[in-house]
Parts: sequence; C-alpha cells; structure tokens
Amino acid sequence: MKTSGVPWNDASGERLRNWLGVTPKQFYDESKFAIVPMGFCYPGRGKSGDKPPRSECAPLWHDRVMQTLPDVRLTLLIGAYAQARYLGEGRRATLSETVSACHDYIADGFLPVVHPSPRNGIWLRKNPWFETEIVPHLRTEVARWI
Repeated sequence: MKTSGVPWNDASGERLRNWLGVTPKQFYDESKFAIVPMGFCYPGRGKSGDKPPRSECAPLWHDRVMQTLPDVRLTLLIGAYAQARYLGEGRRATLSETVSACHDYIADGFLPVVHPSPRNGIWLRKNPWFETEIVPHLRTEVARWI
C-alpha cells in the first residue's frame, strides 16, 4: 500500500487472500469486500515493523465509514488492534486465545485472525492449529458470502 496505493498489495495480502480462498480479482471487487484499516494514514516504521495505528483514527472515522457499508455480513478483525476495538471486553487475554476462540464471535459477524504479515511467521509456526483449523473455517465463512 505504501508504494502502490493499493491495500494488501504485498506479501501480507497474498497470504490473506490465500487464507480467504479468494483471487485478487474477488478480493478487490468492492461489491464483495470492503477494506477498512484501523488507521487511515501510515503511522511510520517502528523498531520491529510498522508503528501501531494512530489512536485517534478509529474512534473518529470507523462509525462513519461503517454506516456507508449497508450489507456487511462478516467482519475480519485482522490483528490485535482491530480485535481490541471491536471485541472490547469480549476478547480473550491474548491474541492467540482470541483467534482460537473465533467460533465464539461469528454469531456477531466477527472473525478474529492474526495479521498475515510475514513478520508473524514465528507465531504461525508456534500455532499450527491456525492454518489447520481456523483457515478452513475462514474459507467456509467467506465462501458463504461471495
């Protein structure tokens, strides 16, 4: 995104589309997917990756943006910041616990997942259940709606 101006047009996006079981054409079809980041500006680079989204962005813009999306059927909560905002007190103590309990949130239209960044390769290796249990569930949920 930083270079191309296209969200998820990088290794993270490739992994995310693979998890979703969709093609780039499907992913960028605005009638099927809406991409709403936690922050609407690039926060800059930190020591171990991008800095967190600016804290004022989501409270200022998310409700307004979501009101323009009339038919949201499933909201992927990608990463800890999205999960904190949308699950609030309902999230588990850790990101891993929240993601592993994804079935508990689906009735509310939420599906929490880890960020697909290549930097999360260690997390994925330590938590193989994600790709064997959660990804198939994610693909099934996405296929229901597209």
